[in-house]
Amino acid sequence: MKRRSLSRLVLAALSALALAQAHAAPLDDAISDVAHQWAKANYETPDANKSAAFDTVIASARQVATTYPNHAEPLVWEAIALSSAAKAQGGFGALRKAREARDLLLSAEAIDPTVINGAVYTSLGSLYANVPGWPIGFGDKKKARDYLEKAIAVAPNDIDSNYFYADFLSSQGDYADAASYAKRALAAPPRPGREDADSGRRQEVQTLLATLRTKHADKLAGS
Repeated sequence: MKRRSLSRLVLAALSALALAQAHAAPLDDAISDVAHQWAKANYETPDANKSAAFDTVIASARQVATTYPNHAEPLVWEAIALSSAAKAQGGFGALRKAREARDLLLSAEAIDPTVINGAVYTSLGSLYANVPGWPIGFGDKKKARDYLEKAIAVAPNDIDSNYFYADFLSSQGDYADAASYAKRALAAPPRPGREDADSGRRQEVQTLLATLRTKHADKLAGS
């Protein structure tokens, strides 16, 4: 009887595992599709058409979030698309999107703060760094630094965590460290399945590093 009970428990565990894996595969495919949509909107779409392209990505991510509740990845991608749309749009409408993105990221943080190589912290840091501060918006340079440093702690070799921290440091006048993190971003290993995003991000890193070397060569100490 004990052997039969044990066998039943093993079979139940295997069935649960198989069900979880079957559920995860469609989610992974859906997330991959949203990621490719975002890369195309961000790096291949003319500026005049970016807002509409990002609205499509937002809708796709929102649908995935509805289909797979209590998962952090769709929330993060919806937030990333909202943040990108806010940047493309500008104005007070952009601030509304930025607030929505922040709230989604905080919800994702409560589920899994390390998901997508620390993208929760990278995205929160970027938002707090670039949104205007009080009384207009919620921007906060200290919070930006804290979140970006958390992203580095979670994913020290990730291209995004290093690029966004480099960009923040440059905005704060810390040009030597900015160049150091930009070079770490360029040395980041490729992300399988995200070649389109990697290519676009590397161009952004190279542009940042070139600007640092051109405008602040005296501060870089050989960087």
